[in-house]
Amino acid sequence: MFLRKKRPFSPADAPASANEAADDSRHVRRQLESLIEQARRNQEIMRRHQQLDIAFISAAGFLDLARSLFELLPASSELDVVTLFMLDADYGIRRMLADLHIDAARLPHLIFIDDESELGEISVELDRPLLGAYKAELHGRLFPEPAPAPASVAIMPLLRHGRLIGCLNLGSFDASRFHGSMATDFIEHRASIVAICLENVLNQERLKHIGLTDPLTGISNRRYIERRLLEEIGRSRRQEYALSCMYIDIDHFKQINDRHGHAAGDEVLREVAGRIKAELRLSDALGRFGGEEFVVVLVDAGLADARGVAERIRTSIADHPLLLSGQTRMNVTASIGVATLVNQVRAEAPQSAAERLIARADAALYQAKQGGRNRVVEAA
Repeated sequence: MFLRKKRPFSPADAPASANEAADDSRHVRRQLESLIEQARRNQEIMRRHQQLDIAFISAAGFLDLARSLFELLPASSELDVVTLFMLDADYGIRRMLADLHIDAARLPHLIFIDDESELGEISVELDRPLLGAYKAELHGRLFPEPAPAPASVAIMPLLRHGRLIGCLNLGSFDASRFHGSMATDFIEHRASIVAICLENVLNQERLKHIGLTDPLTGISNRRYIERRLLEEIGRSRRQEYALSCMYIDIDHFKQINDRHGHAAGDEVLREVAGRIKAELRLSDALGRFGGEEFVVVLVDAGLADARGVAERIRTSIADHPLLLSGQTRMNVTASIGVATLVNQVRAEAPQSAAERLIARADAALYQAKQGGRNRVVEAA
């Protein structure tokens, strides 16, 4: 009798239910691996966003925060363009930044506006984030040149204490990146962080500004001018341009105080400071040096230019009587000394050069006083 030899076991011989169980197991394993990978990606995204929030919160000043918004935010969030609009109705922020020598012009995607209406039709909807496809008629002014036009946008209103202080505008070349059905919780969180940080750094800058500002006239004080002059001397040497200084003194100021009182004298100081400032560029610097004396630093201005500015200041004061709060009209004049630093000796320390420049302007002012007042004299 012959016995039949058995063939080896094959997976095909397994029950159908066993194969299905194996397929299910592999499917579950793939799903688990996908979930683990997604969790890893989400963790990495959260880590980047946390690092970005830390960078915003730890910004050392306005310029530092602006760089984080325009450089770190696009890189970490894979955005193609970011712009920031800030409300500055009274020009106070821009003046403060200029006084602190923070050049906002170096940030082309930072735009200051005087009124919400400058944002266009969307201004009435900025109580919440606005997401969707880019439309030139709605969003074009929020992404002005040199910013490239995106395909989809997220407009983030920046609110503090229920008041709009600006908007942060995110743009992507991916048309599906932002759409109206997206949840906005995270975007609102990011907007609140940015708004708080903007308020904080501006308050920090205001404190710096106060420390460098004359409280009576609102212009810079002596400490600021001396520091600024050192900076400008270094810059003028590197870029090889002329630097001029004006020393201004109100004529017969003691008589004004004696005849009309110190309150009137304070008004005269404020009015004269305003008239001087009106003749200057944002790049120039004006400071009260003490009493009735003012010093002006004119950037990239030779002697002829400086004399021209000084004459405009002198006539703006002398030719238009001051009207004080008590309706008192008062004629006031000022004497001005002008000095210029052109061919600077590079071996000379900036401190010595600054002291010498101011001393020469002061000496020219003395000659103007001796020569009859209400005049401009150039340093020898």
